[in-house]
Amino acid sequence: SHNSWGDGAIFSVPLETSAPTGALFLLFFAMKPRGKEVYDLRSKIVSWVTVILVLVAGVLFFLLREPAEETLKVGIVQIVEHPALDSAREGFIEVLTENGYVEGENIAYQIQNAQGDMATANTIAQKFKNENPDLILAIATPTAQAVANLIKDKPILITAVTDPVGAGLVESAERPGTNVTGTNDLQPIVPGARTVGIIYNTGEANSVTQVRIAKEIATELGLEVVEATADNSAGVLQAAQSFIGRVDVIYVPTDNTVVSAFSSVVKVAEENKIPIIAGEENLVSQGALATVGVNYYRLGRQTAEMAVKIIKGEAKPETMPIESQRENELVINEDAAKAMGVTIPNVLREKATIVHNK
Repeated sequence: SHNSWGDGAIFSVPLETSAPTGALFLLFFAMKPRGKEVYDLRSKIVSWVTVILVLVAGVLFFLLREPAEETLKVGIVQIVEHPALDSAREGFIEVLTENGYVEGENIAYQIQNAQGDMATANTIAQKFKNENPDLILAIATPTAQAVANLIKDKPILITAVTDPVGAGLVESAERPGTNVTGTNDLQPIVPGARTVGIIYNTGEANSVTQVRIAKEIATELGLEVVEATADNSAGVLQAAQSFIGRVDVIYVPTDNTVVSAFSSVVKVAEENKIPIIAGEENLVSQGALATVGVNYYRLGRQTAEMAVKIIKGEAKPETMPIESQRENELVINEDAAKAMGVTIPNVLREKATIVHNK
């Protein structure tokens, strides 16, 4: 037969290869081109083979490449800005960083503050629901309630929540039974006086729980409890002034309203020589006499350790028990002791961490 590329006969060659490659070899052996035609044909074959190899290499790279690491989205909301809650947030983020979740690389935070307003807390919860983060950290009872009431399909870690059961967040501390778990800020209350004044906001479920516990302990110790309430930060000074001449010591629980105006309580206490026992450590460096209680930075770190287990699939919120701070310590403010006319016994000084006003 005749072929325009040159004289020669087409014959079959058994090829166990892909169709395009087989066709190239068939074409090569089937013809006997001459001169420049030989050069052109071989150039075309080389070009085609190169194209095929590049395509194969691209496919293999696509199939064998490691998948890009997804960015973990974490929403954080706290009811109000003050050192205790801020330190819980900082401790939480720090532990995640230590475990390889670095902001800007593989984790992104959406941090919101409700500024003490429940309506704002609900708005933030709706924002989180719309943005669909992988995990949420809710700091303090009101914000925990806001997100838990609205979001049921994402893990919610809580901290600075005194009574998660009483707040309706979990079925029990041992087995939450919901998408909520985390740490509480329940602390020992040792006022050590005959009459104890407690100032709090009745609208905060965590404070109501602490006051109830304080009353129970006070009854066992033969102490009288005097209550004063403040619905907002503006009312804290008046509530503190109501204790003048009526109490031996003031106890300030981890109440967000009172803490936001804590300087007003310190002013009244120092002017009238009334010691303040605080529910958490940050308040001691702000003027309270002492605490045997919660360090929110440590509590935030402990909450993050729980979050890491959830992120890695090692635990689920519904079966992960609520935890309390693992270690409590006695913290005494030496400056506050002098201002309130209190002498620190050596037996307590030896056991305590001594701090001064910031």
